[in-house]
Amino acid sequence: MSNSGMVELPLPLPLPLPLPVPVPVPVPDAGTAVPCCPPITAGELSQADSEKMAAMFKALSDPVRLRLFSKVASHAGGEACVCDISDVGVSQPTVSHHLKKLREAGLLTSERRGTWVYYKVAPPVVAAMSAMLDLRT
Repeated sequence: MSNSGMVELPLPLPLPLPLPVPVPVPVPDAGTAVPCCPPITAGELSQADSEKMAAMFKALSDPVRLRLFSKVASHAGGEACVCDISDVGVSQPTVSHHLKKLREAGLLTSERRGTWVYYKVAPPVVAAMSAMLDLRT
């Protein structure tokens, strides 16, 4: 006991870690996220279309995201468990962040199965991005 009358405790005190609380994240449906843009050579893009497409291309502009996207797209069966694609040289929380950005851009869809989340490329979205860049007339 110290001179102030308080009990002195050894520091640091071990604190219990809080349990993670799952937070639902809205995931765009691949059917509603398909851009409606004509090929770039067909005419000028509207403000809305250019913003929509820029968000998708921006999501792919990060090397880690592009690598994750490639891993999902090339995985057997067209879908990949996060446990199979997380070896991209960054921490697991960073992988989750990048996968979230790809989902928010409409490039990936996800489905939780037990403990794991499985990802698929949203083919209509990728086809629309490809069609927009088609220079053939």
